[in-house]
Amino acid sequence: MLPPRCPACREIVESDGNFCAACWTGLEFITAPMCACCGTPFEVDRGANARCGACLDAPPRYAAARAAMVYGGPARKILLGFKHGDRQHLVKVMAPQLVRAGGDWLGTGALLVPVPLHRWRLWKRGFNQAALLAQSAGRRSGTQVSVDALSRVRATMTSRGMGRRKRAANVRAAFRVAHPDRIRGRDVVLVDDVLTTGATAEACTRMLLRAGAKSVRVLTWARVVREVA
Repeated sequence: MLPPRCPACREIVESDGNFCAACWTGLEFITAPMCACCGTPFEVDRGANARCGACLDAPPRYAAARAAMVYGGPARKILLGFKHGDRQHLVKVMAPQLVRAGGDWLGTGALLVPVPLHRWRLWKRGFNQAALLAQSAGRRSGTQVSVDALSRVRATMTSRGMGRRKRAANVRAAFRVAHPDRIRGRDVVLVDDVLTTGATAEACTRMLLRAGAKSVRVLTWARVVREVA
């Protein structure tokens, strides 16, 4: 039997799911205080309903966003191993933190909807990482999941290295609601692996609201954090 290893660096640890000391201290969990809208962490408490400068300047379509981790260090290694390293078992490490970040958004009445992959990328990768996260979080929290409520109808380029405007253009008209009857009147929690500029979340939210969703919130494993105004 192979020894248990740290989910991030692969060093041998005492038991499955445990981090080594270095990676554990390198994880940046996102907790309050944070922007009430996008979930960007604040260095100081600005009040329960405080918003960052970006959300005040251009409020997103989604009602709020939350992420479990700051994207970087061990959290980045876990995500990349999960997404590109065929280490699907890491969902067992990630999902509990996703449920923690989702808090009272989850449970009876909510609907978890993963951001979809285009069929060609799904065929190449073999799985949709957002769907695995949503399904595992749904089982842990007792929240209904609809894996195929959204579909990606247009293949998009990899957004790595793109700025905000190019990312928005890249996903424009890329999604549609495949099952409006599942969405209408529901509090939808859109699940993805990482929130960067929010372009994908915005594009999906637009379609979900058009289909009659009561509200849309965004829940991710990690988020890119930039300097907060």
